[in-house]
Amino acid sequence: MHTLCRQVRFSVNPFGPTSEAGFNSYASKPCGDGLAVYLALTAALRGPVESRTGFVVNVSEIDKAVRQYAVPLFEQRICCSFQQGRGLTLSDLFDCLGESMQALQSVFGAVQVSRLDLALNHFRILSLRMEKNPMRFYSERFEFAAMHRLWNDAFSPAENARRFGKCANPAGHGHNYIIDVTIEIPDEQEPHGWIAGFQKVVEEHFLSIVDHKNLNADVPHFSNVNPTVENIASYAWQCLKGKFGKNRLFQITVWENDRTSCTFQEE
Repeated sequence: MHTLCRQVRFSVNPFGPTSEAGFNSYASKPCGDGLAVYLALTAALRGPVESRTGFVVNVSEIDKAVRQYAVPLFEQRICCSFQQGRGLTLSDLFDCLGESMQALQSVFGAVQVSRLDLALNHFRILSLRMEKNPMRFYSERFEFAAMHRLWNDAFSPAENARRFGKCANPAGHGHNYIIDVTIEIPDEQEPHGWIAGFQKVVEEHFLSIVDHKNLNADVPHFSNVNPTVENIASYAWQCLKGKFGKNRLFQITVWENDRTSCTFQEE
């Protein structure tokens, strides 16, 4: 079974006339005029590959359906909220995701829309996943800089080079890491200041420990554990698990660079 993902980018202008569709779907369509609210909605479709075409679904059909059924729901909610002089909460946005999921579910026949991701910006994503029951997730991206040493004193220099490649520098080397922290959030109205509280937990219980540190020397956990991207991901989980109150930690992804990452979550 395959899961096909397609991102649809669009802009909503709550400050004036409805935006024209425009002609550049890569940037956003509707295009927005002047200052507008930019959003990116990714639909994940799960189903078999059709033998005659090689498609799960033609992505142009996904684009068409999302713009027909989902984008107007967000336009209406955003513009109404602006006209009423109030902001949109995460619960409001999840309501839109739920309505969009329901509207899209019958469009693609036997192919199921298994997940919708709403990117609020490059660093925050809301996810609605359809499993036994709809599940709501919030993910935010953070950065930290750290040095690590990938070396095992039990190995010879040649064996270290074979195992760790160019990272096998006995003096160590550094990275600008990225970490994505994803939690499951309950189906209820969130309190004011919720995101700041979430960020504070990540800062106090993980980032303050590893940022601008020599992981091998400054973080006791790594005194006898190689701080690979895999081990950093599981360590971040240990630091953050149970720290978000009623919100369950779902997964941790650590990026060592834009090509290498590791995701950890408990089975």
